[in-house]
Amino acid sequence: MLPREKPDLNTRLHDVPHQPGVYLMRDRLGKIIYVGKAKDLRKRLSNYFQAARSRMSDLKTRSLIKSIWDFEFHIVRNEPESLLLESKLIKEYRPKYNIALRDDKRFLLLKVHPEEPWPRFFLTRTRKEDGARYFGPFAHSGSLRTTLHWMQHQFGLRSCRPVVPGEVDYKHCHNDVIKNCCAPCIGRIPQTDYLEKIADACAFLDGRFKDHLKEIEAEMLTAAADLDFERAAELRDMLSDFQRTLNPARRFTRGRGTPSDQIKPLEDVRELGEVLELTHAPHVMECFDISNISNNHIVASMVRFKDGVADTSNYRRYRIKTVKGQNDFASMAEVVRRRYSRILLESAAAAPDTFEGNQEDAPEALRRLANHLADHPEDNPSKKPYVRMPDLIIVDGGKGQLSSACEELQRLGLHSQPIIGLAKEREEVYVPDQQEPIVMPHSMGALKLLQRIRDEAHRWANGYHQILMKRRIGESILDDCPGVSPAKKKALLAEFGSVARLRRLTPETIARLPGISLKLATGLRAWLDTH
Repeated sequence: MLPREKPDLNTRLHDVPHQPGVYLMRDRLGKIIYVGKAKDLRKRLSNYFQAARSRMSDLKTRSLIKSIWDFEFHIVRNEPESLLLESKLIKEYRPKYNIALRDDKRFLLLKVHPEEPWPRFFLTRTRKEDGARYFGPFAHSGSLRTTLHWMQHQFGLRSCRPVVPGEVDYKHCHNDVIKNCCAPCIGRIPQTDYLEKIADACAFLDGRFKDHLKEIEAEMLTAAADLDFERAAELRDMLSDFQRTLNPARRFTRGRGTPSDQIKPLEDVRELGEVLELTHAPHVMECFDISNISNNHIVASMVRFKDGVADTSNYRRYRIKTVKGQNDFASMAEVVRRRYSRILLESAAAAPDTFEGNQEDAPEALRRLANHLADHPEDNPSKKPYVRMPDLIIVDGGKGQLSSACEELQRLGLHSQPIIGLAKEREEVYVPDQQEPIVMPHSMGALKLLQRIRDEAHRWANGYHQILMKRRIGESILDDCPGVSPAKKKALLAEFGSVARLRRLTPETIARLPGISLKLATGLRAWLDTH
């Protein structure tokens, strides 16, 4: 087994720059236990490893310092970026010692839909694929609200809710009176001129209208020279809000984009291949994870990494169909069987002659077929994107999950397919036909690569599980009742409030609802009594 050595953290501090960024603390098992941000990464991180800090800190901080085994950091361009990245990482990893930012609340976005006849800007926290244009996210909500209010006043933009405002809306709106709106609802401005104002506001948010900021700064200096300090202070705060809002910040997306400067994916891939003694580096890897709570909605996830980077277009989610109750071993067997039996069927359809009478090793034949179809797409009769077999399969779990997955691969004829299991407790790597697991140092890039893949599979599975649980909240036992359509279910619940109340009512009372016959009400009550 490889030795487990603690890195010399004080030596590593010399490689940390005096720049803003986000840092992650890991314990001896490699688990992220704290995420923080700093204007100066080296100064902040050096504070953790001073003897005086551990003696004078509170109990929680002392416990954190004692648990730190290693750290990593990500450099950003400015403070808003560090806040956005810190929030993303806390929500993703939910570290033990982080209290704030663990909820599902997101930063504010500015949204405008250019296809509307009279577009308006409004705040939202969710980005959707609806054709609208989004600005943000913005780390400082107060500054964003100030900027939005100034924009509406400066450009004369409407803030009312209707998509097409009219006379009725004008009677209940006073923005035109206080000069905050150009009143498109009563035709005071042509639609083409209003759309130009929207375009100017979008350009301002993109940072292309610096003249506005210079005008405000000049007005602030004039007010200060005239001893109107209250107005000057107001304009100063407004400028500060604009700078916070318009300061460019990158959008951080989980599982996408370029890895940070501290991660060398290709080096980690090559190192992993050497540690596992594979014939070639595992450039394509797939990882499986099972997620279940009680016996409801047992799901599995499969994430795919290519050259050490997430290949999100090939992520997959599965609902376990053949397993009753909580059985991670059987669930893992089912999802492995479904995944690779489908690849085999697609391969047979794409190249029927590849496997007939061929003594070549199946995984090698599949990889050779994938390379051939990539170079000669005309040989693929289905014209569908062909999915190749991975160079390495990873299952989240120990010997039990690994054994179940291996049995399914044997049944499919994939005898030489490389596969490993990653146990969570001590981050041990289990390999088929080896009694002792491989234990890598937590400073090794190969192990960190496996952890990134495993954590991404875990996140993907949990996300699917939460989606199904939210759907279940909107479901009702009436969905399974014969004769009760969705419209009738909605009417019954709107009239009587709940299924519990329906159980206490007589069929005659239920039949008073329009659209519910006495026969249906009698059958409904009888069905509820037995379910």
